[in-house]
Amino acid sequence: MRTAYKCRAYPGPEQAAVFSRTFGCVRLVWNKTLAERHAAYHQRGEKTSYRQTDAALTGWKKTEDLAFLSEVSSVPLQQTLRHQHAAFANFFAGRTKYPRFKTRNSRQTAHYTRSAFRMKNDELHMAKTTTPLRFVWSFDDVEVSTLNPTMVVISRDPDGRWYVTFAVDTDTPEPLEAAGHAIGIDLGIKDFAVTSDGERVANPRHLEGKARNLARYQRRMARRERGSANRRKAKAKVARAHRKVRNARADFLHRTSTNLVRRADTIVIEDLAVKNMVKNRKLARVISDAGWGEFRRQLEYKAERAGRTLVVIDRWYPSSKTCSACGHLLAELSLSTRHWTCPGCRTRHDRDINAAKNILAAGRAVAGERSSGDACGAGVRRQGSSLPQSALKQETRAVRRPA
Repeated sequence: MRTAYKCRAYPGPEQAAVFSRTFGCVRLVWNKTLAERHAAYHQRGEKTSYRQTDAALTGWKKTEDLAFLSEVSSVPLQQTLRHQHAAFANFFAGRTKYPRFKTRNSRQTAHYTRSAFRMKNDELHMAKTTTPLRFVWSFDDVEVSTLNPTMVVISRDPDGRWYVTFAVDTDTPEPLEAAGHAIGIDLGIKDFAVTSDGERVANPRHLEGKARNLARYQRRMARRERGSANRRKAKAKVARAHRKVRNARADFLHRTSTNLVRRADTIVIEDLAVKNMVKNRKLARVISDAGWGEFRRQLEYKAERAGRTLVVIDRWYPSSKTCSACGHLLAELSLSTRHWTCPGCRTRHDRDINAAKNILAAGRAVAGERSSGDACGAGVRRQGSSLPQSALKQETRAVRRPA
């Protein structure tokens, strides 16, 4: 399996100049290839293959205007063509959006394969540079001397920080010992997550804590003249503020997801449509700050590595309106109602904990159907006299609330 180790890098002036020049060439090749591919399809109805883009790059290097492309390593330029080819393949498969043009103000990256770098005596030597690249190794459980990376990625964030990422092929780790426990998780805004055990994980709201400072830095940047040195300094401050928020959010998500994977053999979550939910202008910032999509991504790969099971149930499953004790389904339940009493069995429910319990029950049913050979997982049923509703969207029956 593929593992990546990302470290802070401290290139010297000569190395920084080489990498910056490489970033510019990578950006130029990506944008020029994308423009020509777009024109070929929309003007002439022709599709562009990777071989055609590779031949075009060779031709550009022979021209007088683009001869400088030969001054940098050819490997990052070739990798750029491969990445764009993969991006279009993902686009036509419906997995991603249409590839966009790259700008110099965003994060800059250059990918080097084994022919463009060398690891010797714990030192990293990159193509077109004369001295080893200095970096800080912060992984105590792995020795740098044992690394055999298949790819090295040099990157620079908008705030000016440099990073080096080592992509390594490793053996599949041993699965964790069985915990004998299963957890259902209900994600929210007030509480980031509520588990079926009754545990609440508070939402740290990282962006809200930095909102005032970030707004002040953005106002300062807006007052600076475009293209001036003062505007670049102000933009760097804005980027640093965003980086602090981003790092704090990533640390919180990693700690929370790792804790859940270690505690439970089976983890059940809902298939939230985050892209649709952020269209709500009142909640878009809070939802984006929570990082639900990144949290699910971390749960997926960490559960796979640890030998755990992650079950994702249908987003239309009425987990909040269904009684986890008897399966009774309410006709309506407003978002402001945080506690409710079941008309069928008179059980008093906390809205979020009840939802987490129903999510866990639905996930167990889906996992049971998959193990029995039914991969659809549409109908979620529980054994016994009390049957909760299906995981698909249900038509609610009228229920009269008690006075």
